[in-house]
Amino acid sequence: MGQQEKVATSLAGGVSEEISASLVAVDEELARRYPGDPGTRQPVHTVYVPGDAFDAATIRSWGDQALAALDEHAPDAASFAKVLGIADELAGPVYDRVRAKLEREPIEDLRVDFEDGYGPRPDAEEDATAARAARLIHEAYANGTAAPYMGIRMKCMEAAVRDRGIRTTDVFLTGLMAHGGLPDGLVLTLPKVTYPEQVSAFVRLLEAFEQAHGLPAGRLGFEIQIETSQSILAADGTAAVARMIDAARGRATGLHYGTFDYSACVGVSAAYQASDHPAADHAKAVMQVAAAGTGVRVSDGSTNVLPIGSTAHVHEAWRLHYGLTRRALARAYYQGWDMHPGHLPTRYAAVYAFYREGLEQAAARLAAYVAKAGGDVMDEPATAKALSGFLLRGLDCGALDDDEVARLTGLSRADLDGFASPRRAALTVTAP
Repeated sequence: MGQQEKVATSLAGGVSEEISASLVAVDEELARRYPGDPGTRQPVHTVYVPGDAFDAATIRSWGDQALAALDEHAPDAASFAKVLGIADELAGPVYDRVRAKLEREPIEDLRVDFEDGYGPRPDAEEDATAARAARLIHEAYANGTAAPYMGIRMKCMEAAVRDRGIRTTDVFLTGLMAHGGLPDGLVLTLPKVTYPEQVSAFVRLLEAFEQAHGLPAGRLGFEIQIETSQSILAADGTAAVARMIDAARGRATGLHYGTFDYSACVGVSAAYQASDHPAADHAKAVMQVAAAGTGVRVSDGSTNVLPIGSTAHVHEAWRLHYGLTRRALARAYYQGWDMHPGHLPTRYAAVYAFYREGLEQAAARLAAYVAKAGGDVMDEPATAKALSGFLLRGLDCGALDDDEVARLTGLSRADLDGFASPRRAALTVTAP
């Protein structure tokens, strides 16, 4: 065993206790502000449908239109892969999974829109539309046709539309309660936030609703849509988006980048408004840093180039959307906005190709880390967390299968949850 080392210290016993006592407030602050990933599924996209256009058939209709677009413009795996530049060995698996997804679950997250996509309407009309949305969403969850996540985007907290936005939120939530309660997949999106005080005001609205219905405090969360330059850089030079997360008091679930409103706000001309513009990259980088560790997720924006018309134009639009989605995934923006059924094939193709391309390497690295086997990459716990998160996101969206991940890693879903996030692990343990 060799010579046993003599251990000696120089500090008095009370020094450690004194230091710990001095950092109690910091420890509490870290736990409150940076709880880590929430451990729940993140949808790969959000689809928004104007309130007057949303009906019970919307989700299935989008899936059917997307399948029809494939049938017309890329009827087999080889033609689809050729359009998008997908490797031959992935062409079949990706195409088959895209079609299966469009048949099974074409939309992962749907927002019934009462803002730009709906516009100003007579109060009685918007009231009726909001009540109808509540009924239809309740029915969708009740009969199993709902998307995993559904909700509304109300009008913003600016003076001109504030009362209308508050009323629509109230009508919609009250309708859900009248039909049996709030569904687990409920999501609210607050658009055009400029000042943290507007977030605080929305929190007050949700608190009042919870109190009126005896709901647990914090039951209602919401996404913050970042569409103005002031939400990134405040007048005093601070990152306003970080203050907005704090103002949400634990209710913020996401930050969604608004491509066209933000681009126009900073003066980008219409021809250059896109999610890969340098102004967009800057805004999303600030959002990403502000949200890191808070449990708030960042979503990319959308493209307004629609895959409609001639096959040549559809292919061009598909290539654009596929490329933008792959670019976002590489930058850790795992969610985006889709504006048309024709975007669904390339959304899922990009997502599935991304995870299937990285599957074997991620699985091998994680398995080596667990086995302490070493290799040509020295991974640390933080990397194991990222590798597990990659595999879990692939599983959640249907890009990967439980059996193949287990075979390649030797790990169960619960094991992956444990590496990815303590909150994920807790959810796995407590799940029925």
